[in-house]
Amino acid sequence: MQIRQWTPARLALIAIAAGALWAGFAGTASAKAPVKFVTMSGFPSPGTPVDLNRVGVLKTGDPKAKNVLVLNPGTSASAAYFEPLAKSIVKVLPDWQVWAVERRENFLEDQSELNLFKQGKVSPTAFFNYYLGQIGQPGAYPPVPDSQVQFAKQWGMNTEVQDLRIVVKAAERRGRNVAMGGHSLGGQITTAYATWDFNGTPGGRDLSGLVLIDGASSPIPVTADQASTSLANLQQNSSPWLNFGGIPAPFAGLFGMVGSAVTKADPNAPAVLATWPLLPANLKPPPDVHPTNEAGFGYATDAATSPPSLRAAQVHSGHLAASGDPRGWDRAGAITPIQRWASMFSGWGLQNLDGTAWYHPMRLTIDAGAIAEGVATPAQSVLDVHSTDASKLPKRLRIYAFGAALGGPNVLTAARALAATAGIPHRNLKLVDRSAIYAHNDPNSAEPKVNAFFKRLIPFLTKISVGKASGRKK
Repeated sequence: MQIRQWTPARLALIAIAAGALWAGFAGTASAKAPVKFVTMSGFPSPGTPVDLNRVGVLKTGDPKAKNVLVLNPGTSASAAYFEPLAKSIVKVLPDWQVWAVERRENFLEDQSELNLFKQGKVSPTAFFNYYLGQIGQPGAYPPVPDSQVQFAKQWGMNTEVQDLRIVVKAAERRGRNVAMGGHSLGGQITTAYATWDFNGTPGGRDLSGLVLIDGASSPIPVTADQASTSLANLQQNSSPWLNFGGIPAPFAGLFGMVGSAVTKADPNAPAVLATWPLLPANLKPPPDVHPTNEAGFGYATDAATSPPSLRAAQVHSGHLAASGDPRGWDRAGAITPIQRWASMFSGWGLQNLDGTAWYHPMRLTIDAGAIAEGVATPAQSVLDVHSTDASKLPKRLRIYAFGAALGGPNVLTAARALAATAGIPHRNLKLVDRSAIYAHNDPNSAEPKVNAFFKRLIPFLTKISVGKASGRKK
């Protein structure tokens, strides 16, 4: 068996192939909700190969819609994560289109076997073996060598905001109304963009609304010394990537992608991950329980059984069934349907996309600590962060902030602070705290008819929309 290796030529080939395959790709969707993925030339980040200076957008809804909601995914998440929510939005508001952002790090992923699995051309066992089952053996799936992606240590907030600027300018064409939102770290990115100093003008000047989904910048920023120390540590570290939940890249993403994909393809079969010795013990049910694929995925990500280190990857989706061999999953009235959640992680129905990010730039997380609700701080100079123009935001801007288990009331506090600096009146704020009952991902994954976030999002978007969107479908 031949050992697969990453080489500079292979990295370039994957990036080029990704652009060719993804640009113009239409996913599986109904006629009422067309789905298309496009790529755009991105910010020329220092040292980055040209083929990786790109940003992607997953567009859901009528391309002639008068309104666009740009959504920024959180830590270790990607555009496909928002797809079920996007379809729910445009179903009710047909004159809105949702643009979910695919950050540049996701162009490093090898989606080839996942594509085949989604097409039914490989078995669950072969799919599992390709990405995880052969670790430590010849032919094992190889992570991208850190030595070949040292340039990713520059992929911080400036790179991300500049990429996002390209997306927003494209969304504004033909006079469209643009709003922006984000989940978790995506909420921080949203705040950073809105308050970023673009030659004396904040990014939020051209936005009609902000949607902060269990994520916003901290009013207490890191100090200049802390920022300098973080940068020094990053440069000394061999890896440019964040270890999500303590799991090194790309394996947290691969665990989530594989577990969710087999949940979609064969939910009631014995879990392919259950007997794998390298799966962390805290992600497995008790030894006497032999779960189905669906139950294994549910157990590892439900707020009641998932480890605290993975709070950022949790929902309320149910619990193990009372009996059965293999043991199934019981929704038991939980707000998030496990199949909807699995679609978000796997990007089911989409080619060349899944909802996780296998590689997340540590620099982006470091820089997020300096946003400070758009007020200048010493740390921003250290980190090349320019979110200094909160006071210049238009007073007409509307903000919807929803706090769940991770951000909680702090998300609402951050929204109030941003509004106060900008002089935005309280009547323009919609603040909802459901931190006691909503896990971090529930706002995006919960069934729309019972989803407190979604029920308030639709009136919020209706209020800021232009054209015929004000007459929403029932």
